[in-house]
Amino acid sequence: MAGPDGRCHTLALDSAHRFPGALCFLLSALPFCGQRPIPDVHAPLSLLWLPAGQHLAVSEARFAHWTENELPRSALWRAENGAAPPKRWVIADDQTTADSAYRLACEGTALLWRGDYQNGRQLLQAMARRADTPPRKSKRPPPSTPAEAFHLHRQAQAQRARSLAMLVLQIDPGHVLDLRRAPDVALACEEAYGACTEPYLVSMRELLGLMGAHEWRKKGVTVPALNGRIHAHYGVFTPVRGEYIGLVAEAPLPSTTLAFDIGTGTGVLSAVLAQRGVQRIVATDQDTRALACANENLARLGCADRVQVLQVDLFPPGRAPLIVCNPPWVPARPTSPIEAAVYDPESRMLLGFLKGLAAHLEPAGEGWLVLSDLAEHLGLRSRDELLAAIDAAGLQVIGRLDVRPQHPKVQDETDPLHTARQAEVTSLWRLAAKPVADLPVN
Repeated sequence: MAGPDGRCHTLALDSAHRFPGALCFLLSALPFCGQRPIPDVHAPLSLLWLPAGQHLAVSEARFAHWTENELPRSALWRAENGAAPPKRWVIADDQTTADSAYRLACEGTALLWRGDYQNGRQLLQAMARRADTPPRKSKRPPPSTPAEAFHLHRQAQAQRARSLAMLVLQIDPGHVLDLRRAPDVALACEEAYGACTEPYLVSMRELLGLMGAHEWRKKGVTVPALNGRIHAHYGVFTPVRGEYIGLVAEAPLPSTTLAFDIGTGTGVLSAVLAQRGVQRIVATDQDTRALACANENLARLGCADRVQVLQVDLFPPGRAPLIVCNPPWVPARPTSPIEAAVYDPESRMLLGFLKGLAAHLEPAGEGWLVLSDLAEHLGLRSRDELLAAIDAAGLQVIGRLDVRPQHPKVQDETDPLHTARQAEVTSLWRLAAKPVADLPVN
C-alpha cells in the first residue's frame, strides 16, 4: 500500500479501534511492506505512518484512552520500561494537591497534567517526598541477609517508580510540550524517540530523565584514561564510574594487532584500546542506540578508522589475541533498557562470555573480564560460583588487577546497600584457555 511518501507500507491497527470483521480480514491479508502506520489519535479510521525501517507489531502499538471535557480521547503511550498504559485517568491542574495526586497515583490512577509546567514539576517533587517518607510503624522485620535487603530495596524502588510515573504529559506533533512555562523538549525527545508527527503521552518523570540524558550527551563525561570525553546517548549507560576504565588502560597488553570489545556500549573501552596502540578492534553490541553512540564517540575521538562496530550478540566471527568484556555486574532482572547495563538476568552475558571465550581466543591470547564483586557482597553470586564457571569454560586465571570504587554511594550511610558498596572491589580478571593436557576428557 502506498503511503504519503509514495513508498510501500505495512498497516498496524490498535486493538481498541473497532472495524467491521470483513474489513479487518481484508486489512490483515494485504501484503504490505516497509513502514507500518498505526491509528491516528483523533480519527479511528485514519492512519499514522511510522518512519522508514521501523517494524512495529500490532501488540506494540499501545494507546492510552481517557475522557476529557466529556469527549473520548486517545493517544500513543510511551514508556521506556515497557509499562502498559494506565486504565484509569483523571485530569490534573494547578488546583490538584500533592496528597490527592499521590493517593491517586498509588491506587494506579494516572493524572494527565494540564496545568503550569513548573507547578507540575513541583507536584512531582512533592509526590516523591511522600514516596520517600518511611511508614510510621513497619510490621515487616528488618532483612536478615544482604540478598533480602537487595530484593526489598528493588521492590521499593519499583513501587516508587510506578507511583511517580502516574503524572503524565501530552507531547504534541514535533515534540512540542504545550504548557505554560514549558521548556523546549523537541531535541531531547527526538534523540530518544525519533521524529514525531502525532501526539503521545509520556510520564513527566520519563521526560525529565530524557532531558537530563540530553544534557549529559551534550557535555559528555570526562574519562581520565582517555584524556577526553564520552557522550552517552539516551538509553546507553554513561561511564560515570571510571575505575574499571583505568584497569583496561593499565593491564599489560598481550598483543596490539587485534582486540574484540564485547558489549561495547558507548565505545569507551574500544577507544582506550585504540589509544593504547591496538591496531584493529571489533566492537559488538545488540542495542541499536549503543551502536550509534559508539560510532559517534569513536569518530569524535579519532578512533573510527581502527574500530569496526558490529550488531552481534557477544562474539564476532574469528579469533583475537585480546578479548575484553565488561558485562552487567549484578545477576538480577532489569526493569528498563538502561538497567540492562547493570543487571544481567541469571548471569546470561557473563556466562555466555566465559563459555565462548576459549573458542575465540588465539593461542596465548587473553580474555579480560571486568567485573565488580558487588553481587558477592549482596549474596547474589559467590566467588566460588564465579571461579567454577571460569573453570567449567576451560579457562584459567593468569592474573587480576583490583581497584576500589570512589563513587559517592560508597560514603552514603543512608543507602540500604551501603555495607555491600563499602566492601566492593572492581577487578580485571586476566583469563586464558587451559592447556589441552589440563582439559577434562569426555
